[in-house]
Amino acid sequence: MGGAVSAGEDNDELIDNLKEAQYIRTELVECAFRAIDRADYYLEEFRDSAYKDLAWRHGNIHLSAPCIYSEVMEALDLQPGLSFLNLGSGTGYLSTMVGLILGPFGVNHGVELHGDVIDYAYQKLDCFIKTSESFDRFEFCEPSFVMGNCLEIAPESRQYDRVYCGAGVQREHEDYMKNLLKVGGILVLPLEEKLTKITRTGYNSWETKKIIAVSFAPLVLPKHRENGKPRAVSLPTMFEVRSLQDLARISIRQTLKKSVTGLWPLPRRVGSKGRSRPKPRREHRDSTLLTNRYVFMSRLIPGPMDDNNNQSGTDDEEEDCRGVCEREEDEAEEDEDGKRKEGRVLLIEAPVNVLREKILSLPLPEPLKMYLLYYREK
Repeated sequence: MGGAVSAGEDNDELIDNLKEAQYIRTELVECAFRAIDRADYYLEEFRDSAYKDLAWRHGNIHLSAPCIYSEVMEALDLQPGLSFLNLGSGTGYLSTMVGLILGPFGVNHGVELHGDVIDYAYQKLDCFIKTSESFDRFEFCEPSFVMGNCLEIAPESRQYDRVYCGAGVQREHEDYMKNLLKVGGILVLPLEEKLTKITRTGYNSWETKKIIAVSFAPLVLPKHRENGKPRAVSLPTMFEVRSLQDLARISIRQTLKKSVTGLWPLPRRVGSKGRSRPKPRREHRDSTLLTNRYVFMSRLIPGPMDDNNNQSGTDDEEEDCRGVCEREEDEAEEDEDGKRKEGRVLLIEAPVNVLREKILSLPLPEPLKMYLLYYREK
């Protein structure tokens, strides 16, 4: 399933194509997709196929097509603090994107049938937390995965605000899936060859919406034990009591992020020799926590105040600043285009992680700094 949009040259271009085709429609979902490079969840020898709008499978490892994940993320209507259950969590790619939106006080659980896939998912999750520049731009709800068949979840398990099933569901299992939802919750699943959104509007009332036609492998039916009883899958604890140390880290990082908030452009990426690319859209290159050599001095120097305590000249100064910055960017892009035509590869200046630099500059013991950084590598 897939092939609805053109392949991208990189993750951002793939997202651009999904936006243009209206698969990605909200800023929240767009930010989550841009924060995680889809290619990082591929085996190294298959990375060249990562930016095609196609599903990928190797052994038990599987990723749905980007257009499908886009529709799923939009349909889930995610918000910070919600609980999420991913049935057939696979590589953890979707669960990690969801975790960027749920924030530190959400719940993010996954059930996966294959143990080797869970190991793969935790490996990719660890890599994201330790090495991704995107990690510091979000407050993350780390997913937890358990092994088992999603049709054998223990009946005493608590219900969730959002549930997604990544395998084809037949009508006989529809009610089972619905019962995993809280009232007001949303379930997204492939139901009889249609990606379907089901909202629980009351204890015994539901609203159903068909989204798009899809083709998913069917759910694997449980294997009964010798005594004839199914093996119950125990989900992780719904709400764990956070340690004071953990809560303090979340609060300190949130406070530091507010202190470095501003509009700093990400460095422009340039294609390789012989490959032309359209100018990137500026709106999604901005980030409050990543900056390069461009500094907006007008934000650091206050303007004169008039008699009415209103800052005078602000609009004109901002217009001038925008004009200068846009001219500099246009000149730089023209220069890059010229160099690209000459076949020269350009070096891109690496962005600076402002939150990391702020933490490292604090007068604190090194072990405490590393704890605030989640022991992340530079």
